[in-house]
Amino acid sequence: MPSIKDYKIATLGSHSALQILKGAKDEGFDTICICMKGRSKPYESYGVADNIIEIENFDEFFGLQEELIKQNAIMIPHGSFVTYIGPQSMKKLKVMHYGTKGILEFESDRDKERLWLLDAGCKMPRIFDKPEDIDVPVIVKFHGAQGGKGYFVAKSTKDFYEGIKDYPGNKKYVLQEYIVGVPMYTHFFYSPITEELEVMSFDKRYESNADSIGRISAQDQLDADIRTSYTITGNIPLVIRESILPQVFEMGENVVKASQKLVGKGLYGPFCLEAIIDPNLNFYVFEISARIVAGTNPFINGSPYTWLKYNEPMSTGRRIARDIKMAIEQDRLDDVLG
Repeated sequence: MPSIKDYKIATLGSHSALQILKGAKDEGFDTICICMKGRSKPYESYGVADNIIEIENFDEFFGLQEELIKQNAIMIPHGSFVTYIGPQSMKKLKVMHYGTKGILEFESDRDKERLWLLDAGCKMPRIFDKPEDIDVPVIVKFHGAQGGKGYFVAKSTKDFYEGIKDYPGNKKYVLQEYIVGVPMYTHFFYSPITEELEVMSFDKRYESNADSIGRISAQDQLDADIRTSYTITGNIPLVIRESILPQVFEMGENVVKASQKLVGKGLYGPFCLEAIIDPNLNFYVFEISARIVAGTNPFINGSPYTWLKYNEPMSTGRRIARDIKMAIEQDRLDDVLG
C-alpha cells in the first residue's frame, strides 16, 4: 500500500507557497520549494521547505522535471504558476500535478471564463464588444493572472482611448461594466475524494492605489491627476452575513458542475469566485480563479469556517495536502492528478 512518505509536495516559491508548504508538512509530507535566486529567505526563515531549489528564471523549471519525477513530487499550482509557466505550457508538464491542468486555460481567457460562469447561472456584469459601445463606467481588464496590474476604469469611449495609451501591446482585454458594491472573494474547495464542496474563507483585496486614494479629498484627487491602480498589495479577511451562505454554496456547486462539461475531470481542489455584492445582496461574479488564491493567505491557521468544519487549524494549503493524503491512503491518487 502506498504511503505519503513515498511522495513530496512541491510548488513555486511565490504567491501562496508558504501555506501550501506548511500545510503539506502539517500533513506529514516532505516539501520542495522552487524559487528565484535571492527570494528564498521566507522559505528558509519559516522552515516550510525541506529542499529549496533556486533558479535564475521560471523558464528553468522545465529542466527540473526529471529530478522532480524521481522524487515523486506532486506540483501544486497557484497564481504565479499561471502567470510565469502559462496554461498552455502547463499542459506539457510531465511531473505529477494536483488539479485539472486544462481548467486553468479558462481563467486565462476571459471569453471562455465568461461562458463557463454564465453556464453555471452566475450573474455577471455586462461586457461591451468595443470601446464605442461604452455607455456606463467600465473596468478594463487584460487577460491572464496579473494580480490586478494594469486594470483601469473608463467612463466613456474617449476615456478608454486615453487610458489604453499607457498599455501598448496589450491587445487582449475585456470591457466590463463597473458594478458599484462591496468586493467579496469566496474561497472554495471541492474534493473529488469526498465529492463535497467546502466554503473555506472570504477576503477583500487591498489595492494600490485604489484603496489609498480615498484618504484624500475629491478636489485633491483631481488636482493631483492620479490614475487609479488596482494592483493587489495585500488581503483583508472577511466574515460574510450568515444568511448569504446558502447562496454562496449554491454558486460554488453550480460552477463545479458546469466545469465538468468543459474539460477532463472538471474543476476540483481550491478555487475562488470573485464578486461584487450590490445593495440588494445580489452577487455579480466577475472572475474565477481555478486554483488557490492569495486571499487565503490570512488563514494559515484556519478561518471561522474551517474551524466550524474541522475544529483544528486548516488552511487551504493544508486542505490540498489532506486531499492528496486521503487519495494516497485510499489508493486513488489518479483521482486528484490532472
